[in-house]
Amino acid sequence: MKGLILSGGKGTRLRPLTYTSSKQLIPVANKPILFYGIEKLIASGVNEIGIVAGDSIDEIRSTVAAAKWGKARIKFIRQPEPLGIAHAVLCAAKFLGRSPFILYLGDNLLNHDLKGFIREFEEKKLDGKILLTKVEDPRLFGVVEFKKNRIVRLVEKPKDPPSKWALCGVYIFNGRIHDIIRKLKPSKRGEYEITEAIQGLLENGYNLGHSFVDGWWKDTGKLEDLLEANRIILDAENAGDIPRTTKVTASRIEGRTKIGKKCVIRNSVLRGPLVIGDDVKINSAYIGPYSAIANGVTLSHCEVENSIVLEAAEIKDIKKRLTDSLIGKNVSILAVSEKPKNNSFMVGDNSRIVLGE
Repeated sequence: MKGLILSGGKGTRLRPLTYTSSKQLIPVANKPILFYGIEKLIASGVNEIGIVAGDSIDEIRSTVAAAKWGKARIKFIRQPEPLGIAHAVLCAAKFLGRSPFILYLGDNLLNHDLKGFIREFEEKKLDGKILLTKVEDPRLFGVVEFKKNRIVRLVEKPKDPPSKWALCGVYIFNGRIHDIIRKLKPSKRGEYEITEAIQGLLENGYNLGHSFVDGWWKDTGKLEDLLEANRIILDAENAGDIPRTTKVTASRIEGRTKIGKKCVIRNSVLRGPLVIGDDVKINSAYIGPYSAIANGVTLSHCEVENSIVLEAAEIKDIKKRLTDSLIGKNVSILAVSEKPKNNSFMVGDNSRIVLGE
């Protein structure tokens, strides 16, 4: 069994951050979203993994290569144009050969047992297997239609959905899927749709199985989904010991809190669950639950809660609490007035915000 992770797409709903970085590399609980998918496949016994990416392939390659993946072998495959999931599979045809493979969308976060998912595919000798979850607005997803507990049709982003059961970005196929994908034509969206390829399996009489998500699942394409995923993961984290290289003075640390190396924390309150990276400076600040503070961040005379703050950002002298925010790399948020108002930000990398009246 091989693995194929898709790390393309433009991330339009997370701009301006995704103008300068791949959406799959945005961290949740201080770990790139993409890494959760890699870890999920490795934990399921899949050690030969391909990652398909577009223009951001060099950034993705360098980020992934800097981490340790044990015995796993990771290959990077370029998709010249963002022409859909089925097209990405076609780009990886040489890597995959005729081997069965698990396809995983790299912007997914999933709490589901993939070992059982894979085992059932193998034991039932299926040609394809899909993972489904119930969604509030199925018009945004690929959706299945059931008859007597059997899937009879798949529709991509339907105006009139036949059900609320959506594909959640995890699939298993054998080599037959390649034969079907090669015959596909672009949809009205100009993409080669994986839903049409799966429909082709059905129409050719191949065996298609399905499972339902028995835990949580998050498509992290929007700010609110990123923040919710951050909360879910931090809720499951254990507290860590404070490293010897980190200095904490006149401060109170409560709840499940993980603190990195070489941090300096003075006159502050940290209330978990939260995670703080390395080389972080916190002075006279309150860092509240469900915050993820990346490496090299400076927080002084401010309050931050339920937010993600990326590398080397600086927040100083903000009188009102900053909540529900995603702050990009190297961003500065500074106050110049005694009368600041409540604020909520999604700020791109290398930006600067000075708050006036």
